[in-house]
Amino acid sequence: MNLVKYVEEQLVVKKAMPDFKAGDTITVNYKIKEGDKERVQQYQGVVIQRRGMGASSSFTVRKVSNGVGVERVFPTYSPFIESVEVNKEGVVRRARIYYIRNAKGKKGRIEEKQRLSGDEIAAAAANKAAAAPVVEKV
Repeated sequence: MNLVKYVEEQLVVKKAMPDFKAGDTITVNYKIKEGDKERVQQYQGVVIQRRGMGASSSFTVRKVSNGVGVERVFPTYSPFIESVEVNKEGVVRRARIYYIRNAKGKKGRIEEKQRLSGDEIAAAAANKAAAAPVVEKV
């Protein structure tokens, strides 16, 4: 194993991070120090990309604030990240969605992945079975 990677992995404290990918809308609670005070600021936006592996990995979040697009890169295992919440899971076909930077209006939106509960899945299966035509062999 590479000595630099070994030392890097030993020194970084890895927190539990939720599974998210490009296209997901997340909220990052980030600690900010102002003088001797410390506060937590929420940054909510769409994940543009995830980059790297291990201790040096990072992710980019984009949001529109007062009509201006703002992107911020967060190191995944930064000690300043208090928590990460996944608000919505988006449906995208790319790992890096840079095209969202130039999209305006409705084209700038990302479709939300629909999640079904156990009851809804059972009801959908029952409806599908009832709707299927019965064919008798002669």
